[in-house]
Amino acid sequence: MFVSGGTAGNLSALIAARWRWRQRADGRLDRVRGLVVASSGAHSSIVAAGRAMDADVVKVPADADGRLRTEALEQTVAALDADDRERLFAIVATCGTTNAGVIDELVGVADVCARLGTWMHVDGAYGGAGLAAPSVRARYAGVERCDSFIVDPHKWFFAPFDSCALLYRDPAAARQAHTQHAEYLDVLHQDDDTEWNPSDFAHHLSRRARGLPFWFSLATYGTDAYRDAVETTLQVAKDGAALVAASPHLELIREPELSIFMFRRVGWTAEQYQQWSDRMLRDGIAFVVPTSWAGETVLRICVVNPRTTVADIRLIVDSLG
Repeated sequence: MFVSGGTAGNLSALIAARWRWRQRADGRLDRVRGLVVASSGAHSSIVAAGRAMDADVVKVPADADGRLRTEALEQTVAALDADDRERLFAIVATCGTTNAGVIDELVGVADVCARLGTWMHVDGAYGGAGLAAPSVRARYAGVERCDSFIVDPHKWFFAPFDSCALLYRDPAAARQAHTQHAEYLDVLHQDDDTEWNPSDFAHHLSRRARGLPFWFSLATYGTDAYRDAVETTLQVAKDGAALVAASPHLELIREPELSIFMFRRVGWTAEQYQQWSDRMLRDGIAFVVPTSWAGETVLRICVVNPRTTVADIRLIVDSLG
């Protein structure tokens, strides 16, 4: 199913997860407020989904790199009392966090979900595209065990339009959770459920064909071109981080795991970061905005265009001198 973006994809997946949780309880939990567990590094849309669904979101403290570790997840789940553990209907992992581009311990999350019988959702809105790159694919081990997964073509798959691909392990459960019934709609649903209507797999009804232009691009260029483009951005990010590390006026905060790297300008205040960012945007040079890391204002570069070059990164590095 294609939806407008990661926020809509995460919400739709969690609605399906809650539906399955309640169905398995045979009505006993129909009036019970559900609970989701996610990392403190998870995208803000997970908390937004909790508000929209009137569900609680319990955050697992991420490690120093912003990664959800299995041990921390185990401790958080173990700290839930019996009633809260029964309310747990989904655990959310991220493959490519928005701020730092790190991948959670997916195998460990999958093991916890399997033991608890809990829905595993993986948010790959930004980082899921890395699955196309052989150089980093092994880091995604465990993603194949999830119950739902999202990836945004408009991020690292180079699509110039809003689009999020939402995949389910069991589409039937999602269909039962989302199908809307009305006199004018029921004529579209066959009794044997063989009719595939994309409206039945997400929270919305009206939609445009967001998957079609993405398919045209895939058909035109082929998946090898996508693989090569993702690999190019990975290499540019790695080389760009090396430029930062070699610059005396800059400090690299962490090596890029995917195509994001963060760094600080030595001695700068938050105001100086913002003034520089505004000037670079106003002059049409670069769009690099300040972010926060461990409470400190820093800079973050996310390379998602294969036409970005190391020379472009050098221009930014030199402008910070």
